[in-house]
Amino acid sequence: MKTLLIFLLLTTIVFASKIELEVLGSGGPEIDGRASTSYLLWIDNKARLIVDMGSGSMLRFEQSKARLEDLEAVVLTHLHIDHSVDLPAFIKAGYFSKRSSSLDIIAPDENEYFPSTTEFLDDLFGKKGAYRYMSDVLSPQSDSFEIIPIDIKRSEKRVYKDFTLQFIRVHHGIVPALALLIQVQGKHIFISGDTNNAGLNLERLSSHVDLFVAHHAIAQDAKGYATYLHMTPAIIAKATNALNAKKLLLTHRMKRTIGNEKQSTEIIKKSFKGEVIFAEDRMKVEL
Repeated sequence: MKTLLIFLLLTTIVFASKIELEVLGSGGPEIDGRASTSYLLWIDNKARLIVDMGSGSMLRFEQSKARLEDLEAVVLTHLHIDHSVDLPAFIKAGYFSKRSSSLDIIAPDENEYFPSTTEFLDDLFGKKGAYRYMSDVLSPQSDSFEIIPIDIKRSEKRVYKDFTLQFIRVHHGIVPALALLIQVQGKHIFISGDTNNAGLNLERLSSHVDLFVAHHAIAQDAKGYATYLHMTPAIIAKATNALNAKKLLLTHRMKRTIGNEKQSTEIIKKSFKGEVIFAEDRMKVEL
């Protein structure tokens, strides 16, 4: 019996998947030498999911040696420019790839200020869209591959071959925005997206997280409208503890937070005792 248990344990270790989250873009909308927000989920050295496609993410994707053919889905946490602008570049590049299977594009539903995912893609690639010459990508008869819009209205779960996604709507001013939990082979990666966590929605999605990816766009002493959009370090710390996170990755770093790393760390460490990591472009975190 003991021999059998040892064999099963060794088999599990040998065949366990390698799971990594790569930060393609660690910055925000400024011109600051960083690509804007974007993350890439790697499973056994294949890029399976991309979350957000801010400016520069296409270049970082190329540098990472990822393949469009391997992606199972795309998530845009919201439709601000610094989270979505490189999407057309990815779709254009797909024309020159070997990909033929359809690709889900997942993003929030509409409100009076922002389009739905369906409307957004139609504005880009529809018959009257900005890139109407590529309108075939919205149909199964595409010369490259079909992109399928998925509108997330509130909370929703979607299951893919290699991972499961759970979404919840979060507060980001007037902008429809999502946080998401990625579950892959017993590991949990939680991406806050842009939010000030009003209503404590982040805590409603999970109570156990291996890696919490929090957007650190404002310093603790921030005032005014910025606090309506983003979490201060103290709010990040509270959410990190509520999620029982093992590691905290601080990203979406902006000029107003660059240089405040020591202060932010001290504030967070008052209540969170786990590892705090400041994101850089092309950084990989293994789970």
